[in-house]
Amino acid sequence: MRLAVIADVHGNVLALEAVVADIAQRGVDHTINLGDCVSGPLWPRETFDLLISLARPTVRGNHDRWVAETPREQMSPSDAFAFDALSPDQRAALGTLPAHYGALEGVLGFHGTPDDDNAYLSEDVAEGQLVLSSCGSIGARLAGHDAGLFLCAHSHLPRVVRTNGRLVVNPGSVGCPAYSDPTPPAHISQVGSPHARYALLDRSRSGWSVELIALEYDWDRASRRASENGRAEWAQGLATGFIR
Repeated sequence: MRLAVIADVHGNVLALEAVVADIAQRGVDHTINLGDCVSGPLWPRETFDLLISLARPTVRGNHDRWVAETPREQMSPSDAFAFDALSPDQRAALGTLPAHYGALEGVLGFHGTPDDDNAYLSEDVAEGQLVLSSCGSIGARLAGHDAGLFLCAHSHLPRVVRTNGRLVVNPGSVGCPAYSDPTPPAHISQVGSPHARYALLDRSRSGWSVELIALEYDWDRASRRASENGRAEWAQGLATGFIR
């Protein structure tokens, strides 16, 4: 079985189109979207429409939940931009997405951790940056959940981690390769290149193999779009994969 995993599109329809086209050439049996679909100063409505047309299983990310449920005046600029671009029905649809995906035997998908869509599974904050967590910390965050393969997102950092015989895969971000989070403790995430990212997994009798894929697309156009919408930090991250 071949499984494609996407996450953290963040309204970047150009990156999503590149990923969708690549997946279509690879004989994939299932595609899972791990959430944070539209938040950001890019193309929220166009991204929402494309994801709906694909009809792939999607879990709710923290930004999906915030766009659906947070009062407009309390939103971050990225969430507010998406809120304004979407219809009430579209915003409501984001809020009704499930928190988990478990339709495949032995696989559990979610956005952050199994119990918190706004927490990191495989990372801790150290000196203002995300660093790989210890094996014990990752295991503790998975406590009470039984699967051989855990699929997570949220940090935008592509990772493959094996802990206590279980595999954890973060596909990285389709559409946002770097960001700054002021929430204490304030930190940044930066993957170091502007590529659109996703993961391709193959299951055989011996287990799962994982390919972390990075694709070229017109990131300069995406960067210009962010700049035109007054988001210089997004423009830099989209163009370079670095936030600083």
